[in-house]
Amino acid sequence: MANKIPLAERMRPQSLSDYVGQKHIMGEGAVLRNAIAQSSIPSMILWGPPGVGKTTLALLLAKELKRTFFNLSAIQAGVKQVRDVLTKAQELKDFGQDQPILFIDEIHRFSKSQQDSLLGAVEKGLVTLIGATTENPSFEVISALLSRCQVYVLEHLTKEELISLIRKTLKEDEVFKGVEIEVEEYEAMLRYSGGDARKLLNVFELAATSAIQQKKKITNAFVMTLVQQNPAVYDKTGEQHYDIISAFIKSIRGSDPNAAVYWLARMIEGGENPSFIARRLLILASEDIGNANPNALLLANNCFQAVNVIGWPESRIILSQTVTYMASSAKSNASYEAINKAQSVVRKTGDLPVPLHLRNAPTKLMKELDYGKEYKYSHSYPDNFVEQEYMPDALSNKKLYDPGLNPAEEKLRKQLKAKWKSKYGY
Repeated sequence: MANKIPLAERMRPQSLSDYVGQKHIMGEGAVLRNAIAQSSIPSMILWGPPGVGKTTLALLLAKELKRTFFNLSAIQAGVKQVRDVLTKAQELKDFGQDQPILFIDEIHRFSKSQQDSLLGAVEKGLVTLIGATTENPSFEVISALLSRCQVYVLEHLTKEELISLIRKTLKEDEVFKGVEIEVEEYEAMLRYSGGDARKLLNVFELAATSAIQQKKKITNAFVMTLVQQNPAVYDKTGEQHYDIISAFIKSIRGSDPNAAVYWLARMIEGGENPSFIARRLLILASEDIGNANPNALLLANNCFQAVNVIGWPESRIILSQTVTYMASSAKSNASYEAINKAQSVVRKTGDLPVPLHLRNAPTKLMKELDYGKEYKYSHSYPDNFVEQEYMPDALSNKKLYDPGLNPAEEKLRKQLKAKWKSKYGY
């Protein structure tokens, strides 16, 4: 039953028809699928969490388009390796061959000079660049290179897609096909995978092998026992990074400064990039604290700027101050919920017309059409406030922002209620 090639590698799709997930870009009629059909794909950045098929997609694109494929890891490659590939690409061009694909895994780890070395080749069409990253490319990829690439966001696989991978494995894998393996429950495997196909197949390989040896069914309890005994099975290639940052964020959200600073120390000792930690704090300051304590966002922003100036090891002190402050702070996700509700309303109602009294009227014709005619200028009224409708007519009195139950937002709630009466009465 032993096989030196991991199951995740054995089950790597060999054609686009076998590719699982990412229907928003790879489904029938989707943008990337259409580009493939026209044999013309742009340089691109594939942004998404681990195990969602970034590397596989790059390989399949090269295979489908019959292009030469160069593969570099940003962890190991430097400017010299990039230039060597570009020299080979120029040779291919000189011999009239199609534009090769240059795949750079973890492109966010490339320095500015390394990314600069790619610019000319991408701009001139010497290579089609495909960069894979788990980090927001807006932060990690230089703007000049980013402007020359299409960014595609890859998503975690769904429950149905993950289960289909297990069933496909039982039918097709060279080790497990034809072997009697009964999967009674999937939930534990799915939970440990977190939407990551590679983690799922790592866990399933352990479970299936053990189930055969012990003549047992694969149940949730069976999987949990195995994984607890073999933690590395779901933490290959350094992916514990994502579990720790999750624990870190949840500890701050849960107002536990002890746990938060512990997970911070785990990241520091593990050599984590301080900018990565500081960016997560910026997001959390608005998502989980918000108007319950607006100073949290100011502190997080100052922290982000400071760690980028100072670096290790002194940044650990600034991060610790920010983390313990934010963990101890009052919490509110009201702003986060408000924008979620607002975007949902926009998607459902479409482009509702702006009320006439709110429209700009720069021309005589627009003024004749009553643009802005009934608008009331707030500063012309007592306390710089006058009641009027600011929403489209179809959404009059629609409530999106519900202040949180904390002292700071209770004050906002009272102020809004005093101005708007029932409209913000909650």
